[in-house]
Amino acid sequence: MAAITNDWLDAIGDEFKKEYYRDLYNFVKDEYSKTVIYPPADEIFNAFHFTPLSKVKVLLLGQDPYHNENQAHGLSFSVQPGQDIPPSLQNIYKELNEDLGCDIPNNGFLKKWADQGVLLLNTVLTVRAHQANSHKNRGWELFTDAIINAVNKQDRPIVYFLWGAPAQKKAAMLNNPKHLVLQAPHPSPLSAYRGFFGCRHFSKCNDFLVKNGLEPIDWQIENI
Repeated sequence: MAAITNDWLDAIGDEFKKEYYRDLYNFVKDEYSKTVIYPPADEIFNAFHFTPLSKVKVLLLGQDPYHNENQAHGLSFSVQPGQDIPPSLQNIYKELNEDLGCDIPNNGFLKKWADQGVLLLNTVLTVRAHQANSHKNRGWELFTDAIINAVNKQDRPIVYFLWGAPAQKKAAMLNNPKHLVLQAPHPSPLSAYRGFFGCRHFSKCNDFLVKNGLEPIDWQIENI
């Protein structure tokens, strides 16, 4: 795992000293040594490398990484350039098109969002190839809860996108009156029609940021 070296270290550095994290580290290290795990080990913490805590404007919470080859690279919902756009991200793009008129791009590489302060966080940060949720309940949830708590403590306007029941369970942790919590069904094809489509979270987010004197997010992903 590539070490976290920016301001996240001040906020969550104590987690690395806890027993659960030692157990998690040893488990993950062993998994990488004996089977195929995604994302690549040096990309596990990309969300924190690309989006320092002091820059977070939006927290978009996913579940666990994509589990097919060359997809996951440490950012929730994002895939490497050249990969097919996963169905949930296709629906995110459809909602962006309806909400803000964004063109639907030919790729699913979301680093542009991360660079603008969108923390693309999964609750679990590693997965076995072709085995969804295979690293669930191994300790990652405790670590990412610490991340969410660190964001919740920030004394400035921040928006949360909680899509689907697992993400919405984190709403109870979010009690900062300066923050905006937006909830909707998950954008997967199984649930997007239950209220994700039409939620207008992207415009609501930008309206909130602008109202609080912050630059809105440019959600348009360019073609590659």
